[in-house]
Amino acid sequence: MNKSIDEKLLKKIKRIKLLILDVDGVLTDGKIIIDDLGNETKNFDVRDGHGLRLLMKYGIDVIILTGRSSEVVEYRAKELGINEVYQNAKNKVEILEEILRRRNIDDKYVAYMGDDIVDIPLFKKVGFSVAVADAMFYAKKSVDYITEKSGGRGAVREICEIILQAQGKWDEIASRYGLNS
Repeated sequence: MNKSIDEKLLKKIKRIKLLILDVDGVLTDGKIIIDDLGNETKNFDVRDGHGLRLLMKYGIDVIILTGRSSEVVEYRAKELGINEVYQNAKNKVEILEEILRRRNIDDKYVAYMGDDIVDIPLFKKVGFSVAVADAMFYAKKSVDYITEKSGGRGAVREICEIILQAQGKWDEIASRYGLNS
């Protein structure tokens, strides 16, 4: 477990049941590549994807919530088995509140991971808020935890492992792969 996690933060992480992720700058490095035909591509880290699959396998739901809209995001979510994707979200707080109502879940059981000032209102509404290492200054000042890794370069995997470790699920995963945890 990361040494910068104190008991108060560990308590928050232990109760997480839902992880909500921004896309650009979190699941990706923030770069958007558009070719001459207008086709958009993004870079995703395969280890982040494996971390999300592990998280879901061990009972933590994952939702994507992004202000942009992209077919690439739909494709990646489907590939990972993430069934809830909200794109073109102009008011992320309203969508979060709807998710909480529909799922009948308290915000203290939700983690949100972002990278920019548009994410700050969500950071203030969830039980565990996370910014990636290369997030904007004001975003980093507004969260419970800042990853060591940058967006699109292992930050999501880092959080997946932290949640799994805090909830006592990592030992089983580690033993499955022959690791000493």
